[in-house]
Amino acid sequence: MIKGLYEAHLPVSDLQKSIIFYEKLGLELAYVQNKLAFFWIVKGESWLGLWESEEAKLDYHPSIRHIAFKIDEEDLASVKEWLQSIDIEIKTAFGYSPAQQPLVLPNNPHAHAAIYFADPDGNSIELITPLRLDVEEDFPMMSINDWYKKMMDTRLA
Repeated sequence: MIKGLYEAHLPVSDLQKSIIFYEKLGLELAYVQNKLAFFWIVKGESWLGLWESEEAKLDYHPSIRHIAFKIDEEDLASVKEWLQSIDIEIKTAFGYSPAQQPLVLPNNPHAHAAIYFADPDGNSIELITPLRLDVEEDFPMMSINDWYKKMMDTRLA
């Protein structure tokens, strides 16, 4: 029944500053009213609601203040440079420095690659792509470079 993400909502402390941030990511502003803005993630399919609140900077569990946007695997090669070009700082995630990202996440039996950063209010933002949906063996989290090396070594074996 479920086909994908339709909407997600995040608290923000400065709506105008957040609008600029999410426009830099390429999201299309769909609707603004008072202390609320909606952005299309995929027009007509999914959107993000931003709610201006004085309590937006409160510390919440990251799963409550987190959104992941799907990207294509071919974008992994340039995602760090793209984020840097729009002045978005990659954050350390799971003990891995920005230099070690994108990371390959072992969500057995799936492998996904992701890179992490934050919006102006510290909401956790992830760009993620599936790599393989049929991984049979357990593997540790690793950098995308280590993943590609592992896949090459596996093919040559």
